[in-house]
Parts: sequence; structure tokens; C-alpha cells
Amino acid sequence: MLLDGIIIIVGFFLLIKGADIFVEGASSIASNYKVSKVVIGLTIVGFGTNAPELAIAIKSMITNNPDIIIGNVFGSNILNTLLILGIGSMITPLKIKNNTVTKEIPLALLFSTMLVVLLLDGPINGMEFNQISRSDGIIILLFFAVFIYYIFVEARKVTRTKDTEAPKYTVKKSIVYVIVGLSLVVFGSNIVVDAASNIATYLGVSKKIIAMTVVAVGTGMPEIVMTIVSAKKGEHDILIGNLIGSNIFNICIAIGLPVVLFGPITTTTFKTIDIFVFIMSSIVLFFFAKEDHKISKLEGFFLILAFILYWVVLLLT
Repeated sequence: MLLDGIIIIVGFFLLIKGADIFVEGASSIASNYKVSKVVIGLTIVGFGTNAPELAIAIKSMITNNPDIIIGNVFGSNILNTLLILGIGSMITPLKIKNNTVTKEIPLALLFSTMLVVLLLDGPINGMEFNQISRSDGIIILLFFAVFIYYIFVEARKVTRTKDTEAPKYTVKKSIVYVIVGLSLVVFGSNIVVDAASNIATYLGVSKKIIAMTVVAVGTGMPEIVMTIVSAKKGEHDILIGNLIGSNIFNICIAIGLPVVLFGPITTTTFKTIDIFVFIMSSIVLFFFAKEDHKISKLEGFFLILAFILYWVVLLLT
């Protein structure tokens, strides 16, 4: 256990350094190509920081651990929306653009609702278990294709605004920064997850709890670090885009893609409280953002408090 603790510390160092380099590179790419930083956050940053979730999903499918797949996605999205967004807004109130409030956040809510409807075969179809079938996976990927099309349309809107200031680095240097930063982030998160999972297994914790706590936090480390770095640098668009893109990527690629490739996943362990918090976190985010196009420190505190209360219930039950 001592060695695992040392590995976790090293992993955190790699995460922090990698996130700093990654955000610098991503922001510079947006400036070079005069693309909205929200688009960069939704794509390069959002999808890139979710590489650990996809790797864990594929590994879990191969080793027949469906609870880890579902638990990781539910846990990661709840973590992103409540804890990580709350941390970001506690560092500095987050300004949210109108396009994000009217389009991207509602899209994230739509994808979350879709996943819940497809998963709930028990109460909807009267089955003894909940399942994401291969046909469900195809539906998820079709929705994801629509999202990619939306991103493509947004990326074509080339305008000179404050969002496209002079680039800090050349295109080649920016790409190198992104690759190096992402590599450090992914590697750091992987060794943190492995070490933390070893400790949790040693303590005799169930797979669902491991997935929704240890694994979700571990794979969410890139988002946590990216959020802190982005908030301190004032990169609100990259921060928000990263978390929204992360949640959509989790649902579509970390669940939809493995199901289409390897077959259905079945689970019986998820409770009403898990699904309720999963959906409500997206709804709360929508109403917070819609009210005045920002998330204040007080609202951030409320998000963090809601996350803590959920985790207390999760661990006690």
C-alpha cells in the first residue's frame, strides 16, 4: 500500500504539469485557427481528457465487469457536473456564453436523459435487469454523430472576436504542447487509477463503489486538474467546453462504442438515487447557467455540497 501511495503522488504531479501544458496548447490552437475556445473545449480537450474512461470501458468489457463501465460513466458525469464545476466556480465565477446555455448544455441534458431511458429496461419493459443492448449502442452513436455535426458547423463560423486573440505559439508548437500535455495527463491518470484501485480492492470495497468513487475520481483527475488550471488562467470557455464534451464523450464513446463492438452490458446494482442524481445534476446546471449566464461562487458551493451529500448516501447504502 505504501508503494501505491507514492505512485498516486507521482501521478498527481504528472497530471498537474500535463494539464498546464495541454491548456496552453489547446488555447493556442484555437487562436491560430480562429476557432471558438468552446469548440476546442468540446473536442480536443473534452475528448482528449476522456481517453482513460474509454480505456477502462474496453478493459471492463473484455474482463466482463459491466458495473465498472456504467458506474464509471455515472460517477464521472456526476463528478464533472457537481464537484469539478463547483470547484471551478469557487475559484472564480464562471461566465457562460449564450450559445453554450442555449445549445451545448441542453445537448448534454438530452444525452443524459437518452442514456437513462435506454438503460431502464427493468421499470420500462418489466425485465429483471437493466441493459444497454447493441441496438441501444447504435442509437447512442447516431446521437453522437449529430453532436459531431453540430461541432463541425460551429467550427466553420470563423470570426475575429475576443475569443480569437493572437496565438501564443505557432501551430506546430501548439500541437506538440497538446500531445505532450495529453500524454502526461493520460499516463498520470492511469497510474493514479491503478494504484487507487489496488488500495480499494485491498480494503474490500464492491466493484460498483470502486467504479463510482475511486475509478470515477481517478479517471476524472484530468478534468479536475484541467478545471483548476483553466479557471486560474481565466479560460472559462475551455473549462465549460471540456466538462460538457467530457460528459457527452462518456455517454457515447465510453458506453456506446464498447457495446457496439463487444455486445450488450447488463447490470442490476444501480439504484434510483444514482439515476436521480445523474439526471438532476444536468438539470441544475442548465437552470444555474440559464438564469444569468454564469455560475457564481454560491452556486458552486451548492454543487459541491450536493456532491458530498450524494457520496455520503452512496457510501452508507
